Amino acid sequence: MDTYILGIESSCDETSVSIVKNGCDEIATVILSQMDTHSTFGGVVPEIASRMHVENITIVVEECLKKANMKMEDIDAIAVTYGPGLIGCLLVGCSLAATLSYIYNKPLVPVHHIAGHIYANNLVSKMEFPLIALVVSGGHTDLIYMEDNYKFKKIGGTLDDAVGECYDKVARVIGVPYPGGPLVDKLSYKGNDTYPLPMPLDDDTYNFSFSGIKSAVINLVHNELQRGNEIRKEDIACSFQNRVVDILTKKTIRALKEYNVKNLIIAGGVSANSGIRNKFTEICNKEGIKLTIPNIKYCTDNAAMIACAGYFAYKKGIRADLDLKAEATVSLF
Repeated sequence: MDTYILGIESSCDETSVSIVKNGCDEIATVILSQMDTHSTFGGVVPEIASRMHVENITIVVEECLKKANMKMEDIDAIAVTYGPGLIGCLLVGCSLAATLSYIYNKPLVPVHHIAGHIYANNLVSKMEFPLIALVVSGGHTDLIYMEDNYKFKKIGGTLDDAVGECYDKVARVIGVPYPGGPLVDKLSYKGNDTYPLPMPLDDDTYNFSFSGIKSAVINLVHNELQRGNEIRKEDIACSFQNRVVDILTKKTIRALKEYNVKNLIIAGGVSANSGIRNKFTEICNKEGIKLTIPNIKYCTDNAAMIACAGYFAYKKGIRADLDLKAEATVSLF
């Protein structure tokens, strides 16, 4: 019998609701982005984001059901992002999910935001285990080993800045507007690797550190301006992206070999980065590794990934009470 999960995602600045069948078939998804509003401020303003979620989330639910030509009675369970994220934004999603669960007597399934990003890959092709997941986003950079569904073992992670956060800070320093990460990616293809930036934490661990290269870019721009030299944004973007991509691929491929794994998935908002996608595709083809990366529409925050992860959590009997608490910081492990 088919299982339909309604997913709700409101951890940051996207209000999204989705219905997914059997953890792999997207029936309908609606995403209401706040990007244009927050771009005025150069970044997400938490209070504004949460207020916009309140204004729009019930409308998004209704639109998603209409798009799917379904009713709440057709839904088997409700999955919701409970953390991590902006606490005010998470509260809106959790409150609505608990309310719907109570009114329609549907199971409430809590989903960790990063689990959602990982399971976005199941919407592309069925995840094969064991696998290594590289999670790259604005708040996370993690290497995760999975021997089966919903079994997460962290083998490495960032010690400071997440890779997406570093992209945005570098963008701001070189004068690229918000959202900076995707624009730095585009600029990198117009420049040359001419600036001697350091390789981030090139050691024998599976941990990452991007604060050093971020500081190197800040110091580089400051020194060049002091000397009256032109800041070549394209060359800085190229030099920066090459270092980041090199260290991500180097440590990930080493992890795959050490754990004797032939399946790699990449997840999170930064998995949309073309430099990362192209380099991993090239190396995985050479090494005989099956690589899965979400379609671009599933890379950024969306409720389809939450509904997909929610399906596997539901099948494992994971449930939440109606007093489900939103958590701004919570570990997946």
